[in-house]
Amino acid sequence: MSDEVTIHITRQEGYRYLVEFGPQYATLIADQPEPIGQDSGPSPEHLLAAAIANCLCASLTFACAKYHGNPGEVSATVTCRTGRNERNRVRVRQVDVTITLGAAAAQLPHLDRALASFEDFCTVTASVREGIAVAVTVRGPDGAALTA
Repeated sequence: MSDEVTIHITRQEGYRYLVEFGPQYATLIADQPEPIGQDSGPSPEHLLAAAIANCLCASLTFACAKYHGNPGEVSATVTCRTGRNERNRVRVRQVDVTITLGAAAAQLPHLDRALASFEDFCTVTASVREGIAVAVTVRGPDGAALTA
């Protein structure tokens, strides 16, 4: 696994962006919901919620496999709740994830141990829970930094 992930996004029009994950992956369109955007693709909140749920499902699958269990078809439903902060800015306030295993608990040896540890090994969820430091640099079309 790489220690670095690079994604490239390009504005198409309005608030619609082409998101490129690299040549080996499909691109997608991200957009803001109406009335700001055209709702032509998932919003940043959708992408964050999907990343959290995907990471949790993968981590739980790994934890079950570590104890020689096959969780079968693992699925999740995730709800991302937004609200306004003290400065009246919209922020993600809570993310609720419900994971459903395809195999019965009795078929999964040491499921209790897997359940006790999988969240701690989920990179995305653990990072979101702690807060993420974000460094922002804005560059002009010539590549010169406009902010540090």
